[in-house]
Amino acid sequence: MHRLTKAQARRIAVRAQLLDAPRPTDLLSVVQRLTLLQIDPTASIAPSADLVAWSRLGSPYEPDHLRQAVEEDRTLFERDALVRPIGDLGLHLAGAAGWPDYERTRVWLRENDRFRRDVLDLLGSSGPLTSRDIPDTCVVPWASTGWTNNRNVTQMLECLMMRAEVAIAGRVGRERLWDLPERVYPADVVVPSAEEAEQAKNERRLASLGIARQKRPAMPIEPVHVGEAGEPAVVEGTKGEWRVDPAALGKDFEGRTALLSPFDRLVYDRVRAEELFDFEYTLEMYKPAAKRRWGYFALPILHNDRLVGKVDAAVDRKASVLRVNAIHEDVNFTRTMSKAVQTELKDLASWLELSAIEPR
Repeated sequence: MHRLTKAQARRIAVRAQLLDAPRPTDLLSVVQRLTLLQIDPTASIAPSADLVAWSRLGSPYEPDHLRQAVEEDRTLFERDALVRPIGDLGLHLAGAAGWPDYERTRVWLRENDRFRRDVLDLLGSSGPLTSRDIPDTCVVPWASTGWTNNRNVTQMLECLMMRAEVAIAGRVGRERLWDLPERVYPADVVVPSAEEAEQAKNERRLASLGIARQKRPAMPIEPVHVGEAGEPAVVEGTKGEWRVDPAALGKDFEGRTALLSPFDRLVYDRVRAEELFDFEYTLEMYKPAAKRRWGYFALPILHNDRLVGKVDAAVDRKASVLRVNAIHEDVNFTRTMSKAVQTELKDLASWLELSAIEPR
């Protein structure tokens, strides 16, 4: 049983996420370590996947690097709103043939098997295609109380993606391009059993997080728990047992300052962020403006091994300005901290090719 101080646990987490002072130098190594970049359409500042990459790589990173890696080099692949390293493909195809678990979706797919074959035949002859290029020949429409209601083509494509019958070949703007897997994925991909894949994913996830809980409630997009991966640990001031990556123990730490996406894996698990960093955060883009404490798309501020505040900022492309509405200090900033945050804001504006930073 490893016994860690909170500072040790925080430094393990920061270093595992490549947010300490020695910066990585290429996108592929970043995604291999983080295991994923989340695709999210919100671009109040920049798309989250690009913000996460910039937080690690700095201004040398260009969004076209991500497009090239997915669409040309095929070193990364997109699936289910996540970009992952191609070396992990087999882990995420494991068990795909048995998808879905939900009987309602299984019934819908059975009732629309002709529709499914129409989609696959069209992609085989004419792919890659966007969803709008694919006719809706469904027999039974997809029924939902949410935004997916009657979005039959998109729903079929996403079901087939999860079953590894179609793949995302790239994007045109925000629209996904769909094609057959054999034209997107490597022919020699090795697909392990579902049990082996789950164990490997837990180990990969722990290496990317450094320290995590064995069990946590289900999360959208990607789990935050790691099963029995790693070794047991306790952290002072927190309850219960953690799992820690043994390779992360005993390492030197040199911190830096970074502005993070709200979807960054360092803060994605809000409970862990409170337990280890004493950091409270809620993404407030879905709240009415009058009820927001920190801002529409506030960026968490990392300084060394602490999460110390949030930056409420937005891009005004028309004026070529990064508008900083507020800098919320969770602790009293020293002069060094304030200067470091301003340096990061200048780097962010430069990376976004904006001419100025302006306060509200």
